[in-house]
Amino acid sequence: MSDDILYASDGGIATLTFHRPDKKHAITAHMYALLAQGLRAAASDDTVRVIVMTGSHGIFTAGNDLEDFLHHPPQGNDSPVLQFMRALRDQPKPVIASVHGMAIGIGTTLLMHCDLVYASQQARFAMPFTQLGLCPEFASSWLMPQLAGYHRAAEMLLTGESVSAEQAAEMGLVNRVLPAAELDAVVHSKAQTLAALPSDAVRTTKRLMKSASSSTLECVMQEELNEFTRLLCGPDAKEAFNAFIQKRRPPLN
Repeated sequence: MSDDILYASDGGIATLTFHRPDKKHAITAHMYALLAQGLRAAASDDTVRVIVMTGSHGIFTAGNDLEDFLHHPPQGNDSPVLQFMRALRDQPKPVIASVHGMAIGIGTTLLMHCDLVYASQQARFAMPFTQLGLCPEFASSWLMPQLAGYHRAAEMLLTGESVSAEQAAEMGLVNRVLPAAELDAVVHSKAQTLAALPSDAVRTTKRLMKSASSSTLECVMQEELNEFTRLLCGPDAKEAFNAFIQKRRPPLN
């Protein structure tokens, strides 16, 4: 693993950590490939019973690294970001997210594919796709209304505005909000609880809960990808990306 993504396994718990603090853990194509690799490694390792995803230095992730994204846009069904999405979506073992600080873009949408999500009181969640001239990804256009109801999902997805950890918990995106000093210990305790349970029973229960929506998720992810790719090539996205990189506001249409 690269220093940008840390992988550790101990006591039946595999931990994947975003570790690019100078860029607020903004995710590059290379990091997506490493995340997919780590998730597949955990899935195939019989000693691993549960996976924890977290970020170092009090941050979960700022989402995509936009400069890297411009140079390495998702192309084809084997792009690193799609490898990661499929590895998380199809992960047979339980996944716990431990969210310190910001969780932006895919930092929020990936949580909908985790089984348990715990957040610090300082955590903030946002999916600013429309602000970048884009549309939702990772089946969030379907999953978010399922979790939060249409109107609250629409407020997040249409405006791109952020919400607090407490608001995310009210929406069903987060299981529990904790003081930052307690978050890691609570997540580790929950991971230990899952790791101690009969693994076949845990994996079977997860598969049964997810099976009814699997075909829908695949269809929605593909439709989102088609629209995301179309919008990514359009003038609004290009201007929004350039404005972000140049630290200026894009002009209103």
